[in-house]
Amino acid sequence: MINILQAISVGNPSIYGPIQLRVADCLIALSALFGWPVVGGVTLGGLLTNAYYFLDPIDVVFGPIANLIAATLVMMLRKHRLLACFAAGVPIGVVVGGYLTLFFEPPDIFGLALPAWTAMIISLTLSSWVAIAVIGYGLLTIFSRPAIIEPLKSRGLKVLS
Repeated sequence: MINILQAISVGNPSIYGPIQLRVADCLIALSALFGWPVVGGVTLGGLLTNAYYFLDPIDVVFGPIANLIAATLVMMLRKHRLLACFAAGVPIGVVVGGYLTLFFEPPDIFGLALPAWTAMIISLTLSSWVAIAVIGYGLLTIFSRPAIIEPLKSRGLKVLS
């Protein structure tokens, strides 16, 4: 099963499986600045990506739901941006990590003898934190600068306060 999935994800084997560093998840952090359009975009993006790299109907349904929850959390906690970005990694780790044990062997986390479900959740949460709380928070900080956001706002872009 893993060989088939690695053949499908020829471009980047790190985006599918027990360790998922999906750099596109950094866009989830932008929901703190742009709100519902980003929430909808990352949800739809997750749906289209999972439908294209079809693993199972479970992945096609629950992956986008995890993105929806994560982006909504960031939007709701936008006054505390770094906390919001870290909080967003948790639903992705729990939801996606929870069902990926059906398809993949869990990763070895520092040689600890962890239950498969726990190891997968930890792995996915850590990967999501890199994408959202590190890369995404940096992107959010850059986009929030007045020199970047003010010209966009003057052209009618709606920005959350």
